[in-house]
Amino acid sequence: MVTKAMLGAGLAALLVAGAASSSFAAGPEVVSGPGHNPSCFAPFNADTKHFKFEAKEPPYRIALANGFVGNTWRIQMIKSLKAYAEQPDVKPLIKELKIVSTGTDVAAQIAAVDNFINSGYDAILTIAVNPTAFAPVIRRANRAGVVLVPFDNVLDSDKIIQVNEDQSEIGRINARWLLKHLGTSGKVLEVRGLPGNSVDRDRHLGFRELMEAGGNSFEIVEVVGNWDDGTAQKVTADAIAVHGKFDAIFVQGGSTGVVRAMMDAKHPFVPISGEAENGFRKLCAKHADEGLLCSSAGQSPGLVAIAAKTALTALQGKVLPQYVSVPIPLVEHPDFKANVNYFPDLTDNFFTPNEFPPCNVNIPATEIMAKTEADQ
Repeated sequence: MVTKAMLGAGLAALLVAGAASSSFAAGPEVVSGPGHNPSCFAPFNADTKHFKFEAKEPPYRIALANGFVGNTWRIQMIKSLKAYAEQPDVKPLIKELKIVSTGTDVAAQIAAVDNFINSGYDAILTIAVNPTAFAPVIRRANRAGVVLVPFDNVLDSDKIIQVNEDQSEIGRINARWLLKHLGTSGKVLEVRGLPGNSVDRDRHLGFRELMEAGGNSFEIVEVVGNWDDGTAQKVTADAIAVHGKFDAIFVQGGSTGVVRAMMDAKHPFVPISGEAENGFRKLCAKHADEGLLCSSAGQSPGLVAIAAKTALTALQGKVLPQYVSVPIPLVEHPDFKANVNYFPDLTDNFFTPNEFPPCNVNIPATEIMAKTEADQ
């Protein structure tokens, strides 16, 4: 028999559960800064708020819900995460590391994140295929008490902790280099990244902000290189065949392929602003005297290690900025130095910056390259 007392007790239990659910639904607590270790976890700007998650006891179950894996940056990123998880100070904190790559299908990536939430993972790292599609899954992660940490291609949200370099500023850095050498006019090739990605969008807008400023008169030819050497080499070769000589080039990624396309077409070397691929920096150092004057601003695949460190720190209840800003590694002519900021004995597709001294993160290149990009 169900008595009034039993009904009352059940209603009280439901109310308590509802209150608990509401507290989780709010996500992390917004608190005052400064946060933990601000030299590593620097806020994006003075207006960045700070979060605090409820502390959990280690070790933790950590997942990476990656999307696209068809370029060298993503491959090295996955290898870097595997290598970071085995560092002596990190390994005791991780009970399980799960990695999946879902391709460019937005729905498949969202489903992967949901699966990790439902499977009880403590934190999920992700590079979003589409930065505007994650609002529902953010709410589900917060309700479940899961620390969701987007990095690289971050989300259009202030409800979760995110980790990135300032992509608009990278675009402006690239523009400043070309403006320094071109003045106010000329024909420029812009080799963009992966369509629909916030990194591609923000670098493009930062670049155009300065190139299209008042007083400038540039002809800009735009092609899509997908941040991939092979694709970037092909579209650059096609652009040279159709448009002839360029006065300068801006490439978001696949920089080595772009330079090789110039060489194959016997296009004269021109100022170029590109990424931080080892092969690109090798070519910049070798051909500087012939006119290949380079700026190399890098988005390190090692960013995943900072995202993982952020998640592990949040799970321990430390206060962190909602948007963690990672310094931009930059090398420009004439400062390319062998075995310092490029490595003659490593492969061309190795991304050079993998040290983050303020965060005590330095993953040896040999440990990174010993890993595979396969799911696990």
